[in-house]
Amino acid sequence: MGYTIIKHPLIDHKMTILRKKETSSMEFRQLVNEISTLMGYEVTRDLETEDIEIETPIAKTMGKRISGKKIGIVPILRAGLGMVEGLLTIIPAARVGHIGMYRDPKTLKPVTYYSKLPKDVASRQMIIVDPMLATGGSLIEAIDELKRNGAKNIKSINLLAAPEGLKAVEEAHPDVEIYIAALDEKLNEDKYIVPGLGDAGDRLFGTK
Repeated sequence: MGYTIIKHPLIDHKMTILRKKETSSMEFRQLVNEISTLMGYEVTRDLETEDIEIETPIAKTMGKRISGKKIGIVPILRAGLGMVEGLLTIIPAARVGHIGMYRDPKTLKPVTYYSKLPKDVASRQMIIVDPMLATGGSLIEAIDELKRNGAKNIKSINLLAAPEGLKAVEEAHPDVEIYIAALDEKLNEDKYIVPGLGDAGDRLFGTK
């Protein structure tokens, strides 16, 4: 399915402030929350609706309501937590799962150590959230974990992505659509996105 860069003046403006090294943790958290909400509108654009008759204080009329798959949101711990509230603002009925990983010291690949997902993932549109898509390893493992639990409809929302990571995820899971706010230049030798925004988890939670 490939990837979509969500272009919007508000997203571009907020991403610029997010990247600045002077931005405080408090501002960083608020911006991640706001950008996630804005991106959520685009990601949910294809939700199915059905006609429903309602009555206003004036007259009866026809309206629309969501009728398709229910939504599940899955943050990759810990940075993904910063994006959940922004999505719940517009999808308050969504179920929230969590996936935690560590990097195997020998293979250097992510390994899931914690996974708590809604029981009905097979019937839900699952949305993985993580601010950074760098090497793609964490996202590939998260998608693997969802599929191991029966998920069939998966999307991913990432604020920033590196070309290397996008390519890796697309090759491993061509059926997953990825939504990003910006595509950066490359990964450096330490596997950080360039120009990027630093360590999203540390900046969200003030741990550096």
